[in-house]
Amino acid sequence: MADLEGLKVAKDYHIDTPFANQDGFYVKGANSLDWGMKRHLANIFNPKSGNTVMFAFDHGYFMGSTAGLERLDLLLPKLAPYVDCFMGTRGAIRTCLKPEYTNAIALRVTSGSSMVQADLSHEVVAVDIEDSIRMNADCMASQVFIGADGQLSSIDNLSKVINAGMRYSVPTLGVCAVGKDMERTDRFFKLATRIIAEMGCQMVKTYNCENFEEVVAACPVPIVVAGGKKLAEKDALTLAYDVISKGARGVDMGRNIFQSQHPVEMAQAVHKVVHEGFTDKEAYEFYEDLIH
Repeated sequence: MADLEGLKVAKDYHIDTPFANQDGFYVKGANSLDWGMKRHLANIFNPKSGNTVMFAFDHGYFMGSTAGLERLDLLLPKLAPYVDCFMGTRGAIRTCLKPEYTNAIALRVTSGSSMVQADLSHEVVAVDIEDSIRMNADCMASQVFIGADGQLSSIDNLSKVINAGMRYSVPTLGVCAVGKDMERTDRFFKLATRIIAEMGCQMVKTYNCENFEEVVAACPVPIVVAGGKKLAEKDALTLAYDVISKGARGVDMGRNIFQSQHPVEMAQAVHKVVHEGFTDKEAYEFYEDLIH
């Protein structure tokens, strides 16, 4: 077994050099995947821009009814035209999302403690591959706690989800979790995203950080950036523009859309940044025009 003695600190990420193994398919790292996997990834990542706008509304599985998500049945139809991929639980998707919508589905398959217990790092695989297939999910989302107390069990969960997905050509989205006691540095995210990708995930969801372009370069699959806590609309659009310009292939805006006073208009503005090359300034002006 290799040890850390004499290990050199990585420094050359070649951030200006495109990913090399990209000849057969436009999604990073997916060249050698089968047709079914590529089909699901093409549903998630727009073939023209190569990017995705995800909308996460899976917060209820540990937070219950939360501000902005009280009536999913009313909110989701309004956002559907501007979102590429809905990320939610099977209960919320089955009850509140009409099956005739053609948006991609990122199905949350892990579950665990509620906010009452505070520690969310001990989860289980709660949805099996058969139900993921029945729901025609385009990917299964599994949370991973690198550096937390629940690291081993969450990696075990991830392994099980990936293995099942590989048998039936359903991609896995590895969600890089950050607890309140976990660092949010580029050193941590380089470690966490690389571990998740090397486990076999076809895409990784993580957070913005310093030297984010190096995190992207070192990860051999697409990175989608979580919006995190609610920001002012202008700041959320700056976040989206910043990470897309540094190589992220999408953003997953949950609270920065559903807790906005104008969620539909905010979703449209995010769409402009991710797919149409708007700057954050242009997108915010677009947003302001919509709400006035």
